[in-house]
Amino acid sequence: MNTMMRSRWWSFGFRSTVMLYFVLLIVLPIAGIYIQSFSDGWGPFWESIADPLAWKAVLLTIRLAVISTLINVLLGTMIGWVLIRYRFPGRRLLNSFVDLPFALPTAVGGLMILLLLGPRSWVGAAAAKLGYDIVYHSPAIVIAMVFVTFPFVIRAVQPLLEEMEPSEEEAAYTMGASKQLTFFKVILPTMLPGIVSGAMLAFSRALAEFGAVVLVAGNIPGKTLIASVYIFGEIESDDPQGAAAVSVLLLTLSFLILWGINIVQTRRQS
Repeated sequence: MNTMMRSRWWSFGFRSTVMLYFVLLIVLPIAGIYIQSFSDGWGPFWESIADPLAWKAVLLTIRLAVISTLINVLLGTMIGWVLIRYRFPGRRLLNSFVDLPFALPTAVGGLMILLLLGPRSWVGAAAAKLGYDIVYHSPAIVIAMVFVTFPFVIRAVQPLLEEMEPSEEEAAYTMGASKQLTFFKVILPTMLPGIVSGAMLAFSRALAEFGAVVLVAGNIPGKTLIASVYIFGEIESDDPQGAAAVSVLLLTLSFLILWGINIVQTRRQS
């Protein structure tokens, strides 16, 4: 009996610790942002959201995040396919490099882009001669977003390919299907849940990226001023209300994306 009571108390204490940790590190900061954004009422919140600079920053961020997500879907699917289906020297090393953006500070990623593609680099100088600017313009922002979100699609697709039974492809080939038809009718539907969930995570992460993009983004509204840099500028300008309002907009969008991911995963399990 005493052993059972101790087990129950230990289980209760463990659950309470986990819930306390969750509340302190997740719930309270998020609630604080919402409270701060509505602290002066609906009117000031709407004024902050309706500010042309804020809207342009949010819309530009969404547009560039969509572009980076599409790039990651294409590249991530192909890289995940190659790493699972092919054996070649250095495959394990390349597979370990996939998670490098997770390990590196994002500011380091921005610095690498600045050094490799900046005006003083040979790539940046060659692009400038052709009349193209990379750093402090949209291309550099997209590259930074692609870099920090690079692993999501790959790591979401790989387990699905590993779990796929070879007999499914063999059956398609036996029935006379070509490699292209087998890919689109058999393999792609298997990978699709991973592609969708990975794309959603990549898009949500790109929306909020700051460390990598702040070094390569500009400050031109509607062209290079993205939402995270706008929020940082509002904080520096002593306008926490405006910063919190735009943060709530991005946070709500991220919640909707995570909800969509949950739906995709639930349907996959069912």
